[in-house]
Amino acid sequence: MTKPTDIRAKGAENLPGMLLDLRKEQFNLRFQRATGQTEGVGRVRQVRRDIARVKTIMSEQKRSAAASSAKT
Repeated sequence: MTKPTDIRAKGAENLPGMLLDLRKEQFNLRFQRATGQTEGVGRVRQVRRDIARVKTIMSEQKRSAAASSAKT
């Protein structure tokens, strides 16, 4: 599980790539579950939550950037 502080430390420019990697992993896990090859059942839940964390942090950063540009 990735902690929010670790995600924030990656920087805004790396978050879209991280999100893409997590979505690819989610797709592969979904495919494995459909074919009966899943080993780690809990990994699906973990990846889904990591995707939510990354998207939340991306929206927070977007909102804070918009708020700072509105003040100037």
